[in-house]
Amino acid sequence: MAIKTILIVEDDRFIGEMYVRSLKKAGYDVDWMIDGNDGLIAARNKQYDLILLDVMLPERRGTEILESLRGSEDLIPRSKVIVFTNFEQDEESRTAMETHADAYLIKADITPNKLLSVIQQLDA
Repeated sequence: MAIKTILIVEDDRFIGEMYVRSLKKAGYDVDWMIDGNDGLIAARNKQYDLILLDVMLPERRGTEILESLRGSEDLIPRSKVIVFTNFEQDEESRTAMETHADAYLIKADITPNKLLSVIQQLDA
């Protein structure tokens, strides 16, 4: 499956704009939601090849969205999910996210170029 469409669920406007700009420049079709409820609705209503999901979001946490998406039979095979956060998770939360997500990234370590590299690895 070639990754073409990406949903970003990120409430930090600087980070969101940076990712949207770099991903569009790389040729991806990108939608961006700034809160968890809108992100979950978008993920359910449109087919995305990849979802970039922040953990700490207004309205609904990324962990809840991930649980909703991966618990839904119809979304499991279709969308890859990359979880990213700036917060250290406790071992149990991190393990749960790593189990349900295709990648788990710390935002402070990720530049737009590194993100593109991770996406290309998932697409291989």
